[in-house]
Amino acid sequence: MNAVTLTSPPALAPLLARGALHSPFKRPAPDADFPRTRLVLPGLRVDLAKLAAYERVCGFACAGDALPVTYPHVLGFPLAMRLMSGRDFPLPLLGLVHTSIEIVRRGVTPATSTYELAVAVKELVPHRRGTEAVVLTELRSGDAVVWESRSTYLARHRTLASAGAGGGTAADATLPVVEEWRLGGDVGRRYGAVSGDRNPIHLYPLTARLFGFPRAIAHGMWTVARCLAAHGTPQTAVVRARFLAPVLLPGAVTYGADGTGRFELRGGGGGEQLHVAGEVRAG
Repeated sequence: MNAVTLTSPPALAPLLARGALHSPFKRPAPDADFPRTRLVLPGLRVDLAKLAAYERVCGFACAGDALPVTYPHVLGFPLAMRLMSGRDFPLPLLGLVHTSIEIVRRGVTPATSTYELAVAVKELVPHRRGTEAVVLTELRSGDAVVWESRSTYLARHRTLASAGAGGGTAADATLPVVEEWRLGGDVGRRYGAVSGDRNPIHLYPLTARLFGFPRAIAHGMWTVARCLAAHGTPQTAVVRARFLAPVLLPGAVTYGADGTGRFELRGGGGGEQLHVAGEVRAG
């Protein structure tokens, strides 16, 4: 894998435009080639004003100098976008859906520290609804990896086989309900403003309908961040979350947890639809 060192985070607007331009010409498939490039950004400093805005949108209480466990994903998003918006990335950027994330935090990650960030596409894998890309993100302090994640992004297309993980259903054991949250129609736009992820499926009903959704859907990373803000995370931790069904906006959801580290987000009311299933354990 070739390493490419950047001098600053890529600007997102041109990448979104480039990804939109290339998307109609992509032919996704699990055996397609993909970029073998590892993007590296040394000397990264966190913008504290942007961090505070992110914490407000996601419900994190001010944690002093510590980064929320999900925030390095936001820092790595422009690098991931540079890879996924390129002509050599085989999945269309428009309509990509975040389906899972695993985060490993190995210690304290102060907001005032200087880091090195690295992002790479690891592989493509078949999914029952299309093809997923696996994206790896690492945050280093000195020579030590202090935070890393493995995310999967799904491009939906017709498949012959029924491969990959299935979706959540009412058959999954329901966790005790802790809170109910009513979500406004602007959640996707508000999170997009603080994360840079302005995928049209998250913004407005009209732009979401272009990709088969009846209304705008919440970002997967907003849903897991909101759950973790309520749940709490140890200094060293492993977080796993699966995004099993879209959260339509506006709407109502229930946050559940059982005290063992498991958490979930279900549809409001009867809660039949499981949207997010996750767990937190000490690292």
